[in-house]
Amino acid sequence: MRVLVSGGGTAGHIYPALSVARVLAGDEHEDVVFVGAPHSLEERLATEAGFEFIPVRVSGWDRARPVSLLTGGFTTLASVSRCVRLLRRERADVVIGFGGYVSLPLGLAAALTRIPLVLHEQNAVPGVANRMLARWARSVCLTYDSSAATLRTSGSTIVTGNPVREAVLEADGARGRDAFGIAPGDLVLLVFGGSRGARHLNEALINLYPRLRELGHLQVVQIAGPKEAATVRAGLARISGDAPVWWKIEEYVDGMGDLLAAADLVVCRSGATTLAELSAIGRASVLVPYPYATDDHQTRNAEPFIEVDAAEVVADSGLDGSEFGRIVISLLEDPQRRAIMAAVARTLGRRDAARAVAEVALAAVGGALASHDDKRGGQ
Repeated sequence: MRVLVSGGGTAGHIYPALSVARVLAGDEHEDVVFVGAPHSLEERLATEAGFEFIPVRVSGWDRARPVSLLTGGFTTLASVSRCVRLLRRERADVVIGFGGYVSLPLGLAAALTRIPLVLHEQNAVPGVANRMLARWARSVCLTYDSSAATLRTSGSTIVTGNPVREAVLEADGARGRDAFGIAPGDLVLLVFGGSRGARHLNEALINLYPRLRELGHLQVVQIAGPKEAATVRAGLARISGDAPVWWKIEEYVDGMGDLLAAADLVVCRSGATTLAELSAIGRASVLVPYPYATDDHQTRNAEPFIEVDAAEVVADSGLDGSEFGRIVISLLEDPQRRAIMAAVARTLGRRDAARAVAEVALAAVGGALASHDDKRGGQ
């Protein structure tokens, strides 16, 4: 069976797509191809993961710039035509779209050629591409049950959860501590703002230096992003007067799963993939929703965590006041509360989400994943 997977623009679309692609590729009956924009993050990550990658040129648009709607629309229409030819050439049996502008022309081409289309929506508020494509989808897989009410689809909606990378599901906290030279008894505060960093969050954390220094046996790992790391290091040096060995500032971390598992408290944005990983592992967190996310979807993403006290939430505007510091310090000083939050967060996780999405996609064409028993029997 030939499966075409598409999703891109940000890691939040790409990682779930790759997680499902790996499940499908692990079934000896499925042939999986990743479709995305040329010279893009999805091309790099899909190629590194060993998948055949087919580039399709596509352009997004900015609703604040009407002219981009016109130019982006023309590019998308041209890309749809190319995708129709692509689907026929590749003899695709099913298309799985994970959002982002790159998934739109392939999804439209699937509708035109009557190839089953399955979508996955990571966020509480569906993105533009999935909202447009939902009416032609055989099934729409959701992370949040509340998303269904915002979609117009003649197919089914199924809450599968958000697929999480295998490297996160198999994470080892001891291995993460070893990688950063952190002693077993030290308290670990992990801070990151997503693949592009978060300047405001980085600055707010540095301002907590005098209070964090007083805690003792604390290790801070701050993933500042490639564009912000040098500025953050300089800012920390100014406020601390030196380069504290217990505060590590990184541009990017490859073994993110192990580092998450090593953390006692995580401070981060509330992107859908981040929340799926926090809940899959089970970690206490302070969430700071990105204030410029479309339709404020990061605030909506965080709501289930707030409802069950799995996380504390601070608005981005609250980073400059006393609230942020009070919450972070109080949690670092309260191991019992952190343990309860981590346990509750884990109840929100769906460690089987990638397999669930893969099953939905194959069911759309009357297929199914081979079970482990089936595979052993055929050997």
